[in-house]
Amino acid sequence: MKKRITINLLILLTIAVQSCTTKKKTDADSTAKNVEITDSLPSRDFEEVSDEPDQSIAYEPDVTYPKTGNKIADFLPKTGIYEVQYETEGDLNNDGLTDIAVVLKYKGNNISKRPMLILLQNEDKSYRLDKVSNIAMPVEYNEADYKLYDTEDITIENGELNINLYSIGPSGNIFGSFKYVGKDFILDMIEAEYRGAGGHSGLFYNYEGGDITINQTNTMEEDQPVTSKTTKAKVKHYLFENTSITDFFNEY
Repeated sequence: MKKRITINLLILLTIAVQSCTTKKKTDADSTAKNVEITDSLPSRDFEEVSDEPDQSIAYEPDVTYPKTGNKIADFLPKTGIYEVQYETEGDLNNDGLTDIAVVLKYKGNNISKRPMLILLQNEDKSYRLDKVSNIAMPVEYNEADYKLYDTEDITIENGELNINLYSIGPSGNIFGSFKYVGKDFILDMIEAEYRGAGGHSGLFYNYEGGDITINQTNTMEEDQPVTSKTTKAKVKHYLFENTSITDFFNEY
């Protein structure tokens, strides 16, 4: 009898222990389900990266131009980043052959430099690259997206390359020409006209005389008096490769 009671007590104790264990596990699972998991790492903002060129930044690539070719397209850099904007034909070095001047434009934006190439024709009608200037032709737009000159054109006449820039705004009108003297392609003439409130100015340079003349007209007075100043140019030869016609008078 006592043995049977003892067995019954053991069975009841076992059931009670199992019941407590099950309750604790259920409570633990319930607690785990109600806990919010928080990432302890700091949050970061990721900037989207674009493969497109930034239109507000001037691009100055380091390119190589082919030395010979049969047409203008043969002289474009192999990278394909440039297109032809202006071109003109004529005899530049007085050999009776038709030479070419080309202005290139960077495809990515309007504020980058525009290379200018001088292609001299050979007897077999092919061409050779003789001169390159990255500054003879000014940039088309400034960083504020303002077009500097309303009209632009280039021509070859009487053995000279003419660059003509027209603007009714502050950029003024600028006309420059280059010609060959021996193997050098040099600045022959610049004429610039600027108009502003109260007056306008004219600036002139010519290679033969080596003179720079600056005329100032005062339009605020009835008789519009003109003052003139002439000085000697600092150097004799202004090379095509290193000369900007729009910046030429800044140092005078």
